[in-house]
Amino acid sequence: MTIGKSPDRENAPTSAQPVGAAEPVADAPSIGRVLSAARIEAGFTVDQVSSATRVRVPIVHAIEEDDFGRCGGDFYARGHIRAIAQLVGVDGEALVARYDAAHGGSPASKRPTELIESGPIKVPGRGRPNWTIAMVTAIVVVVGVIGFNLVSGKSGTGTTGSASAPLPSGSGTGSVAPVVPAPTPTVQPPAPAPSAPAIAAAPADKVTVKLVAEKDTSWVSAVDGSGKSLFQNNIEEGQDQTFTDPKQIKLVIGNAGAVHVYVNGKDLGAAGKNGQVVHVTYTPGDPQAG
Repeated sequence: MTIGKSPDRENAPTSAQPVGAAEPVADAPSIGRVLSAARIEAGFTVDQVSSATRVRVPIVHAIEEDDFGRCGGDFYARGHIRAIAQLVGVDGEALVARYDAAHGGSPASKRPTELIESGPIKVPGRGRPNWTIAMVTAIVVVVGVIGFNLVSGKSGTGTTGSASAPLPSGSGTGSVAPVVPAPTPTVQPPAPAPSAPAIAAAPADKVTVKLVAEKDTSWVSAVDGSGKSLFQNNIEEGQDQTFTDPKQIKLVIGNAGAVHVYVNGKDLGAAGKNGQVVHVTYTPGDPQAG
């Protein structure tokens, strides 16, 4: 009796071929759509995003259209995605992971293979010491020491001869007139350095924030306690802006290292590092105690 294969068994799907496994990924919004929607929800224009992140306007448009070819490579594309995502309040690392999955993986996964295939590392041998330069240097030092001693000896001899000359006496008895010491010059104390411009005392029932662009230009957004926009623009180097509100001042600083912050009359120093985007909120009272 011959046992044949059942047609139903041949046509049945196997476990190695899952059906519809890629549908959730296809339905997920693209990286560019996520960044564009978050930017619009945060109330930023493309020009404001470009000013805060230092990413040129055409590249911001291209990223929001999922065209990463204008970024100049995967390294710059990842950096642009992180910077824009941090500004608009999106998880940048998750978007970079999606970018790596779609473009061949992160550079960390390729590094071991590249190191193995790059061949042996050649270490340059240590050269022999250059004795000629050492000898010339020693001769120059010796000549300089001899010349210094000769000059010092001549000046010392002249001083001794002038000191041994007889001093004129006031009478014929040959008495020596007393030597009057020269007046000691009065050393004036150094003038105190000019202090930084004083900040007016802030009212206790309000929050007062002063921003000074000291090193570079920075984009700044300021919103009061009621959600009203007080300022959205660049602060050029040397300019300052002051904001006051009874409840709170919410700030977004695009280049934190260039902005010096004073809150309620206290100097808090730089808002952060150069190129760092900082989101901060200040309320009445001592900012350091809070």
